[in-house]
Amino acid sequence: MTPSFALHIPAAELEPDPLDPAQIVSGTPEVSGRVLTESADGRQLRGIWQITPGVVTDVEADEMFVVLSGRATVEIEDGPTLHVGPGDCGVLRAGDRTTWTIHETLRKAYAISL
Repeated sequence: MTPSFALHIPAAELEPDPLDPAQIVSGTPEVSGRVLTESADGRQLRGIWQITPGVVTDVEADEMFVVLSGRATVEIEDGPTLHVGPGDCGVLRAGDRTTWTIHETLRKAYAISL
């Protein structure tokens, strides 16, 4: 079990997490991240994720996130369009098909349930 801790997210070091080229719609977005905690069964993840400007697609897991910096528009197929920036909390449902347009490098903290 991971002991309790605190971390200054804006300064946290992240590891490169290359995108599948099939996910890139336009631009040259680069993703990095860091898993902070993972449940023993691997079904609960908490971490930090960052992406540089561009447009990408994804199929989401059940996720709640808080944007720390940057701006993006998240279009959910057959659903709403989310405009997120610093301080915004978003909730995505498992199976949501999304298109992320990253306007400014976006960093978020997340909790995912698989």
